Order: sequence, then C-alpha cells, then structure tokens
Amino acid sequence: MRLHVVDHPLVAHKLTALRDRRTDSATFRRLADELVTLLAYEATRDVRTEQVDIATPVAATTGVKLTSPKPLVVPILRAGLGMLEGMVRLLPTAEVGFLGMMRNEDTLQASTYATRMADDLSGRQVYVLDPMLATGGTLVAAIQELITRGADDVTAVVLLAAPEGIELMERELAGTPVTVVTASVDEHLNDKGFIVPGLGDAGDRMYGTVD
Repeated sequence: MRLHVVDHPLVAHKLTALRDRRTDSATFRRLADELVTLLAYEATRDVRTEQVDIATPVAATTGVKLTSPKPLVVPILRAGLGMLEGMVRLLPTAEVGFLGMMRNEDTLQASTYATRMADDLSGRQVYVLDPMLATGGTLVAAIQELITRGADDVTAVVLLAAPEGIELMERELAGTPVTVVTASVDEHLNDKGFIVPGLGDAGDRMYGTVD
C-alpha cells in the first residue's frame, strides 16, 4: 500500500476550518467539497491516459486523453456522498458507483448494506471516497469488494487518517495495488473509534445531524 499525505498550504487552511467545531454544516460541506478537489488532483496523478493526434487552429500536434475503460468513482454512503461532487469536478467523464457500508459502533466492524456498480470491474481504476480512515475496517471491506470484482488499481481519497487505520490496511491489503491519499495523518483513535484531534463525525457535520 502507498500512502500520500498532501502537503499544501491551501489543503492545511481548509482542513483547519473543517476541524473547527464552530464551522456550520453549510460551510463544512463547501470546504469538504473544495478540499476533495485538491486531494483529487494528487490522487489522479497516475490516471491512465493514451496519446492522441489533434489539430489546433494553428498546427497538428499530439496530446493525451483518458483511456477506456473510464475511471470509476465510488463514494461510501453516506458521508462519502458529500465528497462526490468535488471528485467528479476533476473527473467529469468518470463513471460513478455506490457502496453502502455501516460500522457497528460497539464492535467497530463494517458491513455492506447496498451496492450499485458493475459486477465486473476488470482493468478499472477505482477511486473510493470516504471522509475518515479511522479503524480502517470500512475501507478494507470496500476495497476487498472492489478487488473481488476485478479492479486492479484502487485509490482511497480520505480527508483524515489515523495510524491504526493505516496499519490495518497495510496488513489486510498487503500486496494489493492500493493508494491512500489524505490531507493529514492524525495522532490516534480514542476509545470510541474517533480520530484525535480529528474533526468529529463527518457525516453528522455535513448533514446537520450533530447537536
């Protein structure tokens, strides 16, 4: 597994505002959207392209375009849905699938309750969206599902990551073509499985369901 922490002042600036408990839901959603687009720029550095011949108004030249099959973007419901627009803004021709996963708050184990994507993902580059890489169980289960369907290159785009989640992914996904792109690796998880210092429950803060 490859880990890429994006070191950029705009990323740090937006992440600081996301962390602030005073940031309201509307502002949180906007900042998350903007931050995802910045992370997506780094996450797509290795997107597959092919050379094409074109003619400009002045002369013939060569350029590149995305290869087929198109990249697949898969937000993990529900919080990952809030990252989708920021990702497809950079990859407007990508296809979109959905993966519904739920974490048991007592056991911290993830279970799948819905899928909406092709059964055969052979040869596909897939970008998985989930705000938090905390315990790692949800992302591991999601990526294993994608690889089972034939995906051969998976990149997870997360706002924040915890060392415990990274360690689990490295152990459970050893030898698989997986990259994690994040704005920060934080200190640790607390006894409730939340990232510290983190930013709280991303889904609740995005959708206004937090007190």
